[in-house]
Amino acid sequence: MAGFVLASLSRTGAVLWVQDRTSAAEAGIPYPNALHRPIIRVRSRNAADALQAMEMGLSCSVLSAVVGEIWGEAPRVDFTATKRLALRAERSGVSCWILRRGASPGLSAARDRWAVESMPSVPSLWDDRAPGPPRWRADLFRTRGGRPGTWIATHDRTTDRLHLDAADGDGPAPRPAERAG
Repeated sequence: MAGFVLASLSRTGAVLWVQDRTSAAEAGIPYPNALHRPIIRVRSRNAADALQAMEMGLSCSVLSAVVGEIWGEAPRVDFTATKRLALRAERSGVSCWILRRGASPGLSAARDRWAVESMPSVPSLWDDRAPGPPRWRADLFRTRGGRPGTWIATHDRTTDRLHLDAADGDGPAPRPAERAG
């Protein structure tokens, strides 16, 4: 999931990356060189503190994105909390992503809701034994701005772009504005 989000972020501006304690321990920290931009890391004690840090970050228009990782079934991550984040993101123009690991999809005010899972990488151009570019199966299961569907996502490091190719005949990929999560 983190790789998909990193590949989806715009190429300019700093990113605020907020993790609750369990997410940092279980998923590790994001690799800053993959972003090619400044990253501000915040490690919170719990989901409530993570949500507060995210909301404060969304008030800062110099950021390009705020990403929050929250582990498990945190009761604080409810419709009201996601609505507050969505409204703050729309007002500031800062992209907002919440990564939920070990949680079932609950009510959310997010414009787009993705379920993302890793896939085997494509073969490397230079060495058959080496991994190639990363791939994900990206299921856009709820959206307000387009049509749900499933795509195979790849990241092109040369252009620093995320490419979405139709899987199962789901048609064209959402426009970049529709991908913000």
